[in-house]
Amino acid sequence: MHKRARQAVTAALAGTTLLLGTATTAAAVTPQAPPTASLSHADAPRPALDPVAIGAALNAALRAAAEDAKRAAALPSGKATATSFWDASTASGKRMRYATLASPYWPLGTKVKITYRGKSAVGVVEDFGPAEWAVAQHDIPAIVDLSEKMMADLTGVASNTVHVRFQVLKWGKGRVYRHSGTGYDLAMGRS
Repeated sequence: MHKRARQAVTAALAGTTLLLGTATTAAAVTPQAPPTASLSHADAPRPALDPVAIGAALNAALRAAAEDAKRAAALPSGKATATSFWDASTASGKRMRYATLASPYWPLGTKVKITYRGKSAVGVVEDFGPAEWAVAQHDIPAIVDLSEKMMADLTGVASNTVHVRFQVLKWGKGRVYRHSGTGYDLAMGRS
């Protein structure tokens, strides 16, 4: 089970526990008629918990967890060629930094995990590139540019071209440079 799905199920169960606790607590503070002399405190009526409402809340939380897991599984991942770059400015308008990535196919703001020989870094797409000719010239399309600082951290060399594993963690909401071309299917997890 994916980490996000486990977290959602745990939250659902915690929410159900909270619901049960709230129902019990609410009953405890609800004013009731004083007990008659013939009833002891232990014999006082307790409010019934609504198993239908509890079941519905749990089912809704589990459905949300399943949808979350499905969305996470649908995010692209695979093996690609990564190149390195360093520019004064980026297409997003942000300054170049360690976590800056460039891709012609992923929307600006997309969060991506890059792994090279067991070492990983997470970056954000803030620029467009590599160019179509650079994407196409490699045995595995070069669909991502890493900042020279990230490339140096992962490989030991700032200006480099290497095979990496990529995993899109979250889609960005910014512009996209190209919607087709060499490596597009790879970038979208379709190959």
